[in-house]
Order: sequence, then C-alpha cells, then structure tokens
Amino acid sequence: MTRPPWEVADVIRRVESRFIDRYRSSVTWAQLKVLRAIERCRTAALGGHRDQCVRCGHQAISYNSCRNRHCPKCQTNAREKWLRAREQELLPVSYFHLVFSVPHTLVPLIWQNKKILFRLLFEASAAALTEIAANPAHLGAEVGFLSILHTWGQTLQRHPHIHCVVPGGGLSSSHARWVPSRSHFFLPVRALSRLFRGKFVAGLRRAFRQHALAFHGECQSLAQEKAFTAFLRTLFRQDWVVYAKAPFGGPEHVLQYLARYTHRVAVSNHRLLSVDDREVTFRWKDYAHHSKSRAMTLTPEEFLRRFLQHVLPKGFPRIRYFGWMANRRRRKLLPLLRTLLVSPLPPVHATPPAPEAAVWQCPRCQGPMHVVERLTAKQILQEEQRQVCFLDSS
Repeated sequence: MTRPPWEVADVIRRVESRFIDRYRSSVTWAQLKVLRAIERCRTAALGGHRDQCVRCGHQAISYNSCRNRHCPKCQTNAREKWLRAREQELLPVSYFHLVFSVPHTLVPLIWQNKKILFRLLFEASAAALTEIAANPAHLGAEVGFLSILHTWGQTLQRHPHIHCVVPGGGLSSSHARWVPSRSHFFLPVRALSRLFRGKFVAGLRRAFRQHALAFHGECQSLAQEKAFTAFLRTLFRQDWVVYAKAPFGGPEHVLQYLARYTHRVAVSNHRLLSVDDREVTFRWKDYAHHSKSRAMTLTPEEFLRRFLQHVLPKGFPRIRYFGWMANRRRRKLLPLLRTLLVSPLPPVHATPPAPEAAVWQCPRCQGPMHVVERLTAKQILQEEQRQVCFLDSS
C-alpha cells in the first residue's frame, strides 16, 4: 500500500497548541498522551535502528513506532498478528456478522461513563445473542463469537456499536453434536433488538442504584431518580437497531473481512484528502445514500476534537470473546468442534520474526535489510547532524 500524502500527525503538528488552548478545560491527560504519541510516531524523537543490506551493504536509519493503539500508523503489525491467531480457530461453516447499536439519546450518558457503559454494551449484546441462540424456537444451541467495539461513525461523530462475528451454528446442550443454522438466516433481529434493549436498560438501572454513574452537563438532571426512571421509559419507546449483514461466503472470507474492523481507529491516514492550517478534508461513505463516497471539510481543531472523542479508557479491551470462544473455554472446545465437524487442524504458520530481525527491501538493490544497531533519539540527532555537515562540506 502506498504511503498516504497526509497523516493525522500532520494535523497535530500544525494546530496542537491552538487545539489545547481552545479545549484546555475538557481535554484529558489520556487524550494528550495520544496526541503526543501520534505526533512523535516514526520520528527521531522515539529513537530507531540502523539497517544494513546483506547484499550491497547500504545502510539506512529507521525510526521507531509509538505503538499506541489509537495511532493510525501502528495497527498493521498488531492486526496481522491477531489475524494469524484467529486463522487457527476458523471452522468449516458459514459465518454471520451482526451489529448492535443504541439510540442517539444514550450517547451523552455513555460518553460520561465510558468504562461502565462500553462494558455494558458488550455484556448486553452478548447476553441477548447467547439467549436467543439457546432458545429451541430459534437455534437451540450454545454459540461462540467475538465482539468488536467501534465508537465512531464515518464523519467521526460519536456512534457506539458492537460488531459480532458468529459461526453459523452452535453446540448442542450435551456437547454431542453441532447444530447448524440455516444457510442464509441466523437469528431473528427483532427478537435480538428487544432483548438487547431490555438487558441494556436493566444494566443501566442497576448501575444507577449502585451509584456507579456520573452525571455532568446535559445529563446532570438525570441524577434525580424520578428523572432517570422517566428517561429509561423513553428508551423502551424507541427501536434499538440490530443489523444482520449477509453471511460470509465461507471461512476463507472471514479474515479478510475482519481485517477491516478489528484494529481500526476512528479515521485512517488514507482517508485524508488535504490538510492545511485552516482546513482538514477527508473522505467518508454516506451509508444513507448507497455508500456514496463524499468529502467533508472541518477546521483542524474540530477534526482533532472529533478524533479524540474515541480514545478508549486505559486498559479497556475493544475485542472480546463469548460462549465457547471465550478464552477459558476455547482450548477445550475447539478440538471438540473440529471433531464434530470432521475438520482437520489448519496449517500452523511459522512464528513471525521479532521486530529486531524485521526484514525490508534495500532501496538500491532490493536485497533484504537487517537491523544492525539500535539508536537512541540523541544518537539519531547526532547522525543527522553529521550527514548535514558532510553535505555542506562537499
């Protein structure tokens, strides 16, 4: 993939001080850390390493990555490693993709209680999916699936939702057989949405009674029990959207699809069309009009404000596993599932090389480049100064 002409880091370098001055009262320390990590990613400030071509001896200095999970440049390696692990878990069945969303009226309260209510979003969607699947009127089986949290829409506005990827079937209650779903239908989305709504609202009520929720600004009135109870009633009068996408063509298509969802950040560098001191323009898909590609222009400060809304709480996992795919059950039940489905184990790929042994091609002869020396930021600065002096003298 070619290097994008613009990066989120370019926006930060241009307007970081202006942005902080404008939003000083609301920007958090975690958001500042994300800004500074992205700004310094793959620059001399983080140090680097000297690489040498094994053929022609050409040397070059590469800069280190920040490895922040919100950085658009640092997700490729993490994604590939995760996908290789998931490849070993694929089953020879159809896979389905479901999306659980909440009403827009809940968004301000969720953002004031990210850790609690993002967790509730995972739990309520997983419980609804597990319960409906276990019902003999629908599938009558124990399902296993992974869930991925996304908090953004195409225009970077707040839009919390859960993506679930589910094999088309499940284990019988006795664990003696595989119960397949219909080829083009998994579970009824209307029943899922109603149960999801009930479980989420019940979790909200429980959190309120435990005094676990914070209420600020526009949500401050909800701190009163009567107002909060009335608010919960309004949630039952709204439709909660659970969307089931068309099933995958087969397990071979699952990883390619997952790569678009697992380690994404709010906006990729490749979506940026132009950046200057006054405007940032990026590409987005208008799903309301057949996914038509459009361009949106924002001030750099507004662009960063929207981007930083999606910084997750420290240590909060955005990918979780449920049912027989849960970490504590997967090792035992996956071999059983393969036996029931008469599926051989997938080929085991060689362990990827460590970062120190990473190979890339020499720009001169296309030979492999290997790391020969680790460099601190100070050493890189001295090296660059020596190169400048050499060029000046020549």
